[in-house]
Amino acid sequence: MIKHIDLIFATGNQNKLLEINKIIPNNVKIISLKDLKFSDDIPENENTIEGNAIYKAKYIYNKFNTNVFSDDTGLEVEALNGEPGVYSARYAGEACDSNDNINKLLKKLNKKKNRNARFKTIIALIIKNKIHTFEGIINGEILKNPIGENGFGYDSIFRPAGYSKSFAELSINEKNIISHRSLAIKKLINFIS
Repeated sequence: MIKHIDLIFATGNQNKLLEINKIIPNNVKIISLKDLKFSDDIPENENTIEGNAIYKAKYIYNKFNTNVFSDDTGLEVEALNGEPGVYSARYAGEACDSNDNINKLLKKLNKKKNRNARFKTIIALIIKNKIHTFEGIINGEILKNPIGENGFGYDSIFRPAGYSKSFAELSINEKNIISHRSLAIKKLINFIS
């Protein structure tokens, strides 16, 4: 078991930071980009979720030359051939927000019976100059309307399999038990432990 490790989390998303800090054990110190006074946009130009995660980790590793991890997450909808996938954060366009993305997705699913979807997270860790990746997937379905006030992104329209509530109706602790991000983070924790 490692005694203590500092890891930069290469994200500007404060919601992701909050979720991860609730999962990470005390012997792992998460350093945010805000802590480092780094506010540049990290490009997401790769055409896969894994590619984006690796690119972001390398980008920050090359800047700070220390242990770093990043994640990239996509919502993959079966009836839309995996859309929005790697484009989840900018599905409705670069200048759009989560509501715009949700509205576009619901419009595209309007007449479709199959509402199966999954969230997929890939975490890329660079430690001792080596890249390791960890995957977390949760299956579920897309609701017809947003429900719930918690969470972020597509949480209000995603109901995980076996649950009667959307991600946005679950508390952060409930979501962290089952979410795609927490599954990937737990694999990372097991690896560094």
